[in-house]
Amino acid sequence: MVKTRAAATPRPSAAAAAAAAGGGGAGATAITAGKISFRSRKIVKSTPAKGKSVATTTTTVLSPPLSSPGELAAALSHLRTADPLLSEVIVSTGTPDFISSPSRPAFHSLAHSILHQQLAPSAAAAIYARFLALLPSAAAADPNAAVVNPAAVLALSAADLRAIGVSARKAAYLHDLAGRFAAGELSESAVAAMDEAALLAELTKVKGIGEWTVHMFMIFSLHRPDVLPSGDLGVRKGVQELYGLPALPKPEEMAALCERWRPYRSVGAWYMWRLMESKGSAAKKAKSNAIANLPSKALVVCAFSVARSAIYRAWGLGCRCVHGL
Repeated sequence: MVKTRAAATPRPSAAAAAAAAGGGGAGATAITAGKISFRSRKIVKSTPAKGKSVATTTTTVLSPPLSSPGELAAALSHLRTADPLLSEVIVSTGTPDFISSPSRPAFHSLAHSILHQQLAPSAAAAIYARFLALLPSAAAADPNAAVVNPAAVLALSAADLRAIGVSARKAAYLHDLAGRFAAGELSESAVAAMDEAALLAELTKVKGIGEWTVHMFMIFSLHRPDVLPSGDLGVRKGVQELYGLPALPKPEEMAALCERWRPYRSVGAWYMWRLMESKGSAAKKAKSNAIANLPSKALVVCAFSVARSAIYRAWGLGCRCVHGL
């Protein structure tokens, strides 16, 4: 005789058991029915259309620029309180003036930076003026109204730029910058919306634009309040002078040294430049006073030595014995 095994009664779900324990109603009826009915559902996975990528956007909240009403006053108040040594520099120097002038659009500012790289101010200004003259003007009588945009720059050939004194390498840099703006990789609105880390990552992809250029752009064009150009020699020398450090701080040490300035490190950096300028002016004045106080005979000897040194340099001999008369 074959024994048959009765089919096991399906075990009720935890929710159904809880309903039964609560007593009566539809819950009890569902359990005694012996079967738990369910409706099968087909899970459909949605996939993006072919060739399209799904971009995730995050909203970055940026600090107000230093040009916003009251922001510079807040920065100075914070720095005076946070750093007594810097407070003395602030009192003796005055208020920063770099935010008072209207800033250029991002593309124009970056093109301006490329043209000025590694040139004396007078030479850079001359080349920049010739560059503006090549571009279409919004007002014929005003050369400063030149339309500096990606399309206008891309319309200039490398030969056009070389003719006004722009090096072949800088011409390639300008075209790369204009190409990225024209292709939509960069835009005025995107640059304005990026935080400092994103700006550094995106702008350094452009040929000829490095970390220092991006830092200067963020401070002087975008007026970002908390940018520390840790690789800038003038800022590093200023920090060394301010805190009496025995050696020039390394770029990687600057963040810790200037932490107390946060969130207004841009303003702190500006005062470091002014500190070194004032020190240089004081040294120059002291040297002038020392020369003025020399006896007349010593002045004649000094002038003769300088003249002889200039002659030696012109001959390419160098000056081995300027004062050995």
